[in-house]
Amino acid sequence: MTMTLTRRLFGALLTTAALTGAAHAAEYELKLAWLTADSPTDPYAITAHAFKKELEAAMPGRVEVQLFPNRQLGDDKEILEGLQFGTIDMGVITNAVVANLEPTYQLVDLPFLFGSAEQAHMVLDGEVGAQLAANLRDDGVVSLGAAEGGFRNMINNTRPVRTPEDVEGVKYRTMQNPVFIEMFSSLGGSPVPMAWGEVFTAMQQGTVDGLEIPTSVVNSNNYADVTKFLSFTRHTYSAIHLLMSERSLARLPEDVQQAVMDAGRAAIVTQRKTVAAAEADTVAALQEKGMEVNDIDDVAAFRAKVGPVYERFEPTIGTELLENALQAVSSN
Repeated sequence: MTMTLTRRLFGALLTTAALTGAAHAAEYELKLAWLTADSPTDPYAITAHAFKKELEAAMPGRVEVQLFPNRQLGDDKEILEGLQFGTIDMGVITNAVVANLEPTYQLVDLPFLFGSAEQAHMVLDGEVGAQLAANLRDDGVVSLGAAEGGFRNMINNTRPVRTPEDVEGVKYRTMQNPVFIEMFSSLGGSPVPMAWGEVFTAMQQGTVDGLEIPTSVVNSNNYADVTKFLSFTRHTYSAIHLLMSERSLARLPEDVQQAVMDAGRAAIVTQRKTVAAAEADTVAALQEKGMEVNDIDDVAAFRAKVGPVYERFEPTIGTELLENALQAVSSN
């Protein structure tokens, strides 16, 4: 076989492969990013995979959801900015970061607002959640629903937290969000705002004494390796939002847009059940890894300390929205 014939044959094979690949490529590709590990126990990852499964099953061959975990496309702030610009299609992003863009979301992070996950679901799936989503859409980001992050708890290497006094003087990493900074200040702690990508090393080196984080994220990101105490303060319900760029959504035909919205709702239902079912196993796993686990003595003592946080952020959240949320919680 001559060299020329070989080149022609190789070129033909490449062309055939390209055409075959093109035939199997989806019409629409969506990039979905988040900052934590791609772990079967991580609530962000569970959300992403549930959405991918739902949408691709509903739109076989038409839509492919490409997953980018573990900060591959940046931290939460960078992902959220990408959604606004349309350079990233979708993200699973914690509420505190969303609240930096749309301040009415500060409502969800208010300390000790929700007594149970069921209360949080009721508020986020109801009129209050719909108003928050409408506000966020004005910022160019579409909410597909609030997934289950679980309640945030305090972990540290100084002492177990049983009373508000146990928080005093301890350096806690907080998200770069004013509600969390004010919360820990009101409890007498020393809040240290820090990006997620820096936290594990900061705990290893003792730059901070602890952080506040959902139990599932403690386990899936190996914080038991560098932290001794886990205290079930349940100070904030962690909503993690499944979001889409309005620009990306607008580029899709109407039937695909509807499929995206439907897949989002279905994924949230699946994800919440999955995270709730895994909680007991997660706690057992952390204890096996050596973490000391305890409950707080009296939630009322903590609520009394954080009252000023509500007063400070009421003007930003809006009195009517806050009152609607408080009324919904108190009636359930």
